Amino acid sequence: MVAATVGLRGLSLCTLSLPILRSAKIKLPIHSFPTSRSLKPLFSPYNPTILRGFPSFCASPDVNVEATATAPPATEAENSQSADDIKNAANLLDIRVGRIIKAWRHEEAYSLYVEEVDVGEPEPRIICSGLVKYMPLDLLQDAKVVVLANLKPRNMRGVKSCGMLMAASDASHETVELLMPPDGTIPGERIWFGTEDDKDSQPEPATPNQVQKKKIWESVQPHLKTDASCTAMLGEYLMRTSAGVVVCKSLKNANIS
Repeated sequence: MVAATVGLRGLSLCTLSLPILRSAKIKLPIHSFPTSRSLKPLFSPYNPTILRGFPSFCASPDVNVEATATAPPATEAENSQSADDIKNAANLLDIRVGRIIKAWRHEEAYSLYVEEVDVGEPEPRIICSGLVKYMPLDLLQDAKVVVLANLKPRNMRGVKSCGMLMAASDASHETVELLMPPDGTIPGERIWFGTEDDKDSQPEPATPNQVQKKKIWESVQPHLKTDASCTAMLGEYLMRTSAGVVVCKSLKNANIS
């Protein structure tokens, strides 16, 4: 009786009865199919047959190192253009001086305050802020603040929030401080980035729909920080009002959101 099996090399005899083999004087192949040891080189990721026949979804460490070492560094022109793009995007944000007229705890959200904020419009804006954990309510009353005004309104547990109070926070997000416009600023004044001369070249702010669609805030926010003197910055550009620069109380080199 003859038994056959299909192996990696096709149809091969794997066993024959010994009497038939002796009479027919047939020699068994030493390896009719690969052993576990002989399979290793076949399935090695560096086997040239496999590399020619199939795409690889990973590169060897040497390939990655070589690619990194030979990648050309970014030119100064590219870096400058990137900074210009970020500043141009920031100029489309409607960031204003605000004054909190009244603030109270949200009735249905433990972490939220609700504020009525004068931003130079006929009616104050209602803004919800997740600041309960970080500051007492009395610090918000009559405070001068910085408001991002052209975000789309959001429903915050039954309260429509029309804007965002901008604040600095440390790396662990344990300490949060509101950005503060300087004394002498008027609610509704638009804030800009750069020099005093840049104020007159500001474009009209984008609509809330444009801000959302183009992800303008998401592209700008990672570049907003305070410097070593707690001054708010966009990269190397100062955050300004007509009365001076915007600061926070004590957080240095902190993120702004």
